[in-house]
Amino acid sequence: MENFIGRRKELSALDAAFASEQSGMVPIYGRRRVGKSELVRRFLRGKRGVYFVGKRAPGPLLLREFLREAAVALEEPLLASFGAESWKEALEAVVDRWKGRGKLVLALDEFQWIVEANPELPSVLQELWDRRWSRGDEVLLILCGSYVGFMEREVLGQKSPLFGRRTAQILVKPFGYQEAALFHPGYSLVDRARTYFVCGGVPLYLRAFIDDRSVEDNIAANLLDEYAALYREPEFLLREELRELASYDAILEALADGASAAREISKRTGVGNRALPYYLKQLVELGYVGRRFPLTGRPPVSKQVRFTLEDPLLRFWFRFVFPNTSFVQQGGSHRAFAERVRPGLDAYFGACFERLCREALPRIYERERVQAGYEVGEYWDREVQIDVVGLRRDNWVDLGECRWGPVRSARALVVYLDGKVDRYPNPRGATIGRRVFTRSAVGGRRDAKGVHWHRLEDLYH
Repeated sequence: MENFIGRRKELSALDAAFASEQSGMVPIYGRRRVGKSELVRRFLRGKRGVYFVGKRAPGPLLLREFLREAAVALEEPLLASFGAESWKEALEAVVDRWKGRGKLVLALDEFQWIVEANPELPSVLQELWDRRWSRGDEVLLILCGSYVGFMEREVLGQKSPLFGRRTAQILVKPFGYQEAALFHPGYSLVDRARTYFVCGGVPLYLRAFIDDRSVEDNIAANLLDEYAALYREPEFLLREELRELASYDAILEALADGASAAREISKRTGVGNRALPYYLKQLVELGYVGRRFPLTGRPPVSKQVRFTLEDPLLRFWFRFVFPNTSFVQQGGSHRAFAERVRPGLDAYFGACFERLCREALPRIYERERVQAGYEVGEYWDREVQIDVVGLRRDNWVDLGECRWGPVRSARALVVYLDGKVDRYPNPRGATIGRRVFTRSAVGGRRDAKGVHWHRLEDLYH
């Protein structure tokens, strides 16, 4: 908690809800390990409130635990023995005990598990909100959940009893690459980027990497040591939310190894075409897998969809650790790194660098004072892959090439990019700009006129 990094906008939104003269209902959601609970606990510093974490347990047990937590948090011992038979009775009792002492924060974390055991809870909260809380200034209700699909359906969706009642909402995303870099001030920019390629923007994973070790040593210590905390993290992460892990593991391994089309994933995994959409849907709702389409400005076509493994740690783990589990346990972490990870690491980082460049393009546009709206993505067809596409609404489109490895000839690289530009469909007839993203400075750029060059250092400033 002392090394809390980032989340200024999220904390400001919660502070504004607390300071409001009206009661508030704020859903907070996002994938697991992203720091939602830490955000709520940080917000609660110096405030009196009830913070309750749900779990998979019988409904009556959760209700009793909630009252015990409230008794301690509010210094109201009688609440612990209060014989509430429903969540409505319990919540009314807690709020009534606090009445007259300012705004009370009620934070229900892992909300999806509380509702799983008590399906009536959303309707109970709707009734309390409509009849009591919304008319005053006594309650700030925070509903925090990790299952994105559940939160969007059961809290934010039109069919939810709570629909339209939120006073704010916070989607907590993993940190971007610039914020993630703050976790390792002792690293070079290259090593900060490489750490981001493995850990993503998840605080728990970033803190596991310490910058008095090399990135390679951190990988070996944290991901290739069978006793390390992150060694089984993906397995635990998936087991908390999913069943039939064998099918999910096979799909994630295929994605990590480069499969992206549904037909190819089905062929590699043995999961039939009828069953595969269900598994992919669950992974998309959890925020681990994304659906991508080639960016041209035309409406997306379903047969062009690519499924991508969005979570960096899962992507690394299913690429290097999961397929080599036996070797890791027999050969040890350092041998496993040397023989099974190091040979493919630069190519892996190269693909990750493409993602970072797409993430960086909006910041580049901001520095360049681009006023038009835009979309950022990539383009592919059977003949060409374009790493970065910036489709702007001012009749301009940027096409970019990314190179993590050394660039021997700036001119040759631009010629290569020009060949891709010629194959881009450009249905709107927009002006095409060219951009090249590299890890370090490239000589001979004066011979490549009309091209914007961006080093890794430029992306971090």
